[in-house]
Amino acid sequence: MAIYPRIRDLREDQDWTQQQVAEMLYVARSSYGAYETGVSEFTPDLLCRLAELYGTSVDYLLGLTDERRPYPRTKKR
Repeated sequence: MAIYPRIRDLREDQDWTQQQVAEMLYVARSSYGAYETGVSEFTPDLLCRLAELYGTSVDYLLGLTDERRPYPRTKKR
């Protein structure tokens, strides 16, 4: 599964508009729309921010796992 349907589904599950998510990510709505439709590629930073916003892992967003829960974070040394 590609990332684009996953981020759209996660957004719709929250009943958020593209505009609302764009504002939370500090990007233009048109830019976010282009990400969600696959016209533009995600930066690693944006992927991390999306995973944090939706409480999931980047692997889930990328379709590498179907587990929506994020991985446990390791303690910094």
